[in-house]
Amino acid sequence: MAIQVRRAEYEDVRSMRELYRQEVDCQIIHDSVLARGLGDPYLILIDERISGYGAVWNKYEVGRLMEFYTLPHRRPSALPMFRELLAVSQATQIEAQTNIPLMLTMLFDCAENIRSENILFHDASTTHLACPNGLFRSIRPEDQAPEADADWVLEVDGVVVASGGFLCHYNPPYGDVYMSVVESARRQGFGSYLVQEVKRVCYEAGKKPAARCNPANTASRRTLERAGFLPCGRLLAGDVSHSLIRGN
Repeated sequence: MAIQVRRAEYEDVRSMRELYRQEVDCQIIHDSVLARGLGDPYLILIDERISGYGAVWNKYEVGRLMEFYTLPHRRPSALPMFRELLAVSQATQIEAQTNIPLMLTMLFDCAENIRSENILFHDASTTHLACPNGLFRSIRPEDQAPEADADWVLEVDGVVVASGGFLCHYNPPYGDVYMSVVESARRQGFGSYLVQEVKRVCYEAGKKPAARCNPANTASRRTLERAGFLPCGRLLAGDVSHSLIRGN
């Protein structure tokens, strides 16, 4: 079995990425990296036949292997394919979502110093939070919103106390919910109410709400959970371990 890895263009891996998206069936939080040119794609061939692909960040997390997929009939050869991808790409780090089993397995087989960088959330329940003096509305040019690029705000007694929205540059049908609360208005439930309402308009737009936060940000986690989100995974990252690779 001869494994070959070579640099490719995004169009070379686009069709396999669709298979990858269908298989993982969850929000891929770095889904847009390749399409935006922020990562370098690699084709993986076995005996000169296309068998999978990988991708490595070329910006922000330079040198981090962030995506890996093998065609189903090549799955028994995933580890040697991954090892060759590491060697050719000269990746120094690996990242994986815990809800994407193949990449998670490769992370634990080939990396050390593994740490958690994000908690991933899915919408688990519909909430009925109230904000008696609040008005959830679309943002206006004159609004002094804490999140400058927000699409929606929460106004209480005529003052904007929170803002947020959802981003759509993820694999369909997911919309990534985000929000921010004015510091003086925190710990009053405004953030959770805003998230609840952003979830609603996200569904109305035909998207499925998802979210994430830093593991150390317990306030954001509580806000998301009060609005019906629950953890569904984590984004982990580790350093490539040459001793583990040799051991495998």
